[in-house]
Amino acid sequence: MLQTETDSGPAKDRKNPEVRVAIASLGAIGLKLAQELDAGIPGYRLVAVSARTPEAATERMSGFKSAVPVLPIEDLEAHADLVIECAPSALLSDIATPFLKAGKTVIALSAGALLNNDHLQTIAAEHGGRIIVPSGALLGLDAVAAAAEGKIESVRMITRKPVRGLLGAPYLEKNGIDLTGITEPMKVFEGSAREAAAGFPANLNVAVALSLAGVGPDKTTLEIWADPDLTRNTHSIQVVSDSANLEMKIENIPSENPKTGRITAQSVLAVLRKMSASLSVGT
Repeated sequence: MLQTETDSGPAKDRKNPEVRVAIASLGAIGLKLAQELDAGIPGYRLVAVSARTPEAATERMSGFKSAVPVLPIEDLEAHADLVIECAPSALLSDIATPFLKAGKTVIALSAGALLNNDHLQTIAAEHGGRIIVPSGALLGLDAVAAAAEGKIESVRMITRKPVRGLLGAPYLEKNGIDLTGITEPMKVFEGSAREAAAGFPANLNVAVALSLAGVGPDKTTLEIWADPDLTRNTHSIQVVSDSANLEMKIENIPSENPKTGRITAQSVLAVLRKMSASLSVGT
C-alpha cells in the first residue's frame, strides 16, 4: 500500500549517521530543496543531483558550501540512500526503479505518474524499498487517510488555477480548449482523478495524492477551473465518511514555476524532518 507519510526513514549506516540524498532534478522545487540541504538539515547530506542541463545546474549551485556533482539519472542510486523525485513525470520510473530495487527510499512528487507505473509499488514490495508521497500543495491527507480506515462515501475536489498555470496541458490541447483572453472563470475539466492526472500531468499531483490517501483515483471526482482573476492555486475538498465529514480549502502561492506552489518544497522538507525526528506529529 502506498504510504503518504512516514515515521521512520531509510536505514542509516552506523558509522555514518547521515542519510545521503540525491535530487532529480534541479528545477524550481529541486533547487529550493538543494539549497536547504546544503544549508544543513540534521541527519541528511546532499550528495548528488541530476539536471537536464548539467552546466546550468552546476552554475546554480556555485555558491553552495559543499560541491555537489551533477550526474545522469542512472548514476544517482550508487551515491545515495534516498532520492527526491521532482522531475517531469515521464522520468519517474527511470529515477525510482534503481532505488527501489536496492531497497531504498523514493520521495515522489510526480504522484500522478504512479498511476501509470504500478510496477514501482511491486518492485518496492519485493525489494524492501519505499515510495513516499508528500502532502505537497494539499492539506488534510492525514485526516483523509484516517477516514479511509472506515468507510468513505465520496471525495470531491474543485481546483481553480490562474490561466498561466494551465497553459500547455495535454487535455486542453487535445480538446481544443483555448484560454487566451478569457475574462471570467471557465470550467475546463470534470471527471476522475485518474483522468485528470492523464490530462494535466504537471498540474494535478495533488488530486492523485488525495485519491491515494482516500478512495482511489477512479472514485475521487474533480473539477478544474481556469480563473483569469486568480494569482494563487486554490483547492477545495469535500469528504463524506462514516467517521467525519471534512471540508478543506487551501490557497497556494506559486513558486517560480506557476504550475507548482511554494509549499510543495516545504512539504518535502517536513517529510525529511519527520523521518528523523524523535517526536512525530500527525498520522
